[in-house]
Amino acid sequence: MGLLRVRRRGAYGVSGGLDEPEDRLRRFATIWSRAVFPVTATSSTRPEFEAQLLPLARRLSDALKARAFDADEGKAVGAALVGVHCTDPEALSRSLDCVDAYLVLYCGGDGDQEDLRARSARLQHAMAAGYAQALRARTLAEQEAISAAALTAQGVVAQALHATEARFRAVFEGAAIGIGIADLDGNILQVNGALLRMFGVSGQTMQTRNVLDWTHPEDAPQTWKLYEELVRGEREHYHLEKAFYRPDGTVLWTNLTVSLLRDADGAPQYQLALMEDTTERRLLNLRLRYEATHDALTGLPNRTFFFERLEKALAAGEGQRFGLCYLDLDGFKTVNDSLGHAAGDRLLVEVADRLQSCATRPGEMVARLGGDEFVALTTGPDTEREVDELASRIMNALLAPISVDGRELTVRGSIGVVEGPAEERSAAEVLRSADITMYRAKSAGGNRFELADPEADARAITRHGLTTALPTALDRGEFFIEYQPLVHLGDGSVRGAEALVRWLHPQHGILGPDRFIPLAEHTGLIVPLGRWVLEQSVRQARAWRERYDDGGPLRINVNLSPCQLTHPGLVQDTVDILERAGVQPDALCLEVTESALIGADDALLKPLRRLAEMGVDIALDDFGTGYSNLANLRRLPVSVLKLDRSFTQSMQRFPADPVDLKIVEGIVSLAHSLDLAVTVEGVETGAQAEQLRILGCDTAQGWYYARPGPPDRLHELALVDATG
Repeated sequence: MGLLRVRRRGAYGVSGGLDEPEDRLRRFATIWSRAVFPVTATSSTRPEFEAQLLPLARRLSDALKARAFDADEGKAVGAALVGVHCTDPEALSRSLDCVDAYLVLYCGGDGDQEDLRARSARLQHAMAAGYAQALRARTLAEQEAISAAALTAQGVVAQALHATEARFRAVFEGAAIGIGIADLDGNILQVNGALLRMFGVSGQTMQTRNVLDWTHPEDAPQTWKLYEELVRGEREHYHLEKAFYRPDGTVLWTNLTVSLLRDADGAPQYQLALMEDTTERRLLNLRLRYEATHDALTGLPNRTFFFERLEKALAAGEGQRFGLCYLDLDGFKTVNDSLGHAAGDRLLVEVADRLQSCATRPGEMVARLGGDEFVALTTGPDTEREVDELASRIMNALLAPISVDGRELTVRGSIGVVEGPAEERSAAEVLRSADITMYRAKSAGGNRFELADPEADARAITRHGLTTALPTALDRGEFFIEYQPLVHLGDGSVRGAEALVRWLHPQHGILGPDRFIPLAEHTGLIVPLGRWVLEQSVRQARAWRERYDDGGPLRINVNLSPCQLTHPGLVQDTVDILERAGVQPDALCLEVTESALIGADDALLKPLRRLAEMGVDIALDDFGTGYSNLANLRRLPVSVLKLDRSFTQSMQRFPADPVDLKIVEGIVSLAHSLDLAVTVEGVETGAQAEQLRILGCDTAQGWYYARPGPPDRLHELALVDATG
């Protein structure tokens, strides 16, 4: 490690003077050639070999820094190594080590080091794949040439005196792959030096063996069936991957091709085996497979591996079930932000170890999906009970604090549990349901597990669909406004209307504000949507005033969300909209919920005060539901209190609850003493309206007068009032 640090300083010009990219690239090629040259089969000198590696180094450097990453460049470099005679497996290993240690160091420049290291790792994998493909192609070509020569020379084997025996012997002994000849009973007659080296035995020992002794537990089911067909003369050759035990107990993996040799009359006489040693390649593939399917930090199976297992479980057939626990740690971001990512990583490793210990039954596994998200899977016929026990074990495993950098950290988690029969849902649907359920557990306070609920899933999926569609819905003109009249309780005249936005959704039909306003607030779309509602409503107010013949003012009430209240452009947007429409400020009333103003400071109230000073009325909506201090009313720039409908529901009955009457009477008296008007929502009967009039309320709205409707309907109601 110390040597590596010294080299790094040199690469950046601290001590080595490598200031130019071309110098650093050549230095990388020099290191690479020195590492690999001793294990090559080339006749070139080392400087000549370095010159061959330089363009390959340049391709790796360009691929490392390219805007669009191309793994094919790595494959091409791996294949090119075979072309320059780097066919020893050690040459690939040394090349990958050089790329891992020096490519980013000498060729990465000033790019993001984490991204460059990730690209370098992907280039290494691509190099290994390209190398394996090229080496295999070269070996197969050699096999074909040898097989053709052997078949041509079968007369020599049969007659032992054929004139071309010397030529065959040269091919036989000089081949880089193992070659063996046996009779039809499996007795080994002759092997070449390459095969003896593969097995690590002498020729004399090998000739005492029989082909039928070479069974291995991992033999493919068809291995010996193919062999029997060949020695009976029913097939000419077969090819498969086969493992052999060496005398020292290690395993030799080969690509094995066995061909039948016939005599001059066409009768089966010998069998010819060609073996390519694939042990190193197999180990490399296993390593690459492991890295591709396991999490580098925790060693747990990753998302790819988990999906493979889940899909297998879901295809298990009738009578089989599955259970899945989707875990997200509560408050993990706080650990990362306060203690750093290194501490967060150590916490995740400890959590992974604890989760691994929870998967104790056959058919259970734990995986890390990424970040602080983990999954546990159980399979079998009785997962309804087992998945509950698994979730409980996971929750118990997280109870004990985890020590990180001398601190005792308390870890909690939220788990979504999905259980059901196989073959009913896809892996993506199961994981989506588990994710939704996990967030339901988190929303309920966390540190708990919840069972999946199909109805809750459907609601969450609908919410997600609405959230996704919101940004373009305004551009597509899918929103419209309905108006509910505000009626004066003294004379029954229409004094204005509240603007209520609706969404005409292409699939779900007309949606009320309760379905999408919270989503708009969450996504930030409430600001442009609220501006559009205000603009449309003010234009409508102008149209009403132009049509209202006796000159009585019709005021428009528009709801203002907490997000709009804190938007810096609120006052200017309102002024611009009023001026463009040619409407006076006193024609507009902005409704703000009481909960939005609880504990509001002067900075939050400042835009409302400016609007009120201009002449815009401010209404305190849903009054009585926010547990506010009534004394705060004196400092709020409001001119209207809108009583929540919960205060007037009992007035639908006769006689009304005297306590409710006293409460409403007290609120009205307080409001009037502060020079505030009182509007009541939810009036549904004539008895309610009369009682509220007697109590002194000023205006009301509700289904007793009219449901929300198009703007022309309000004009008709106003004309009726104007004509008595």
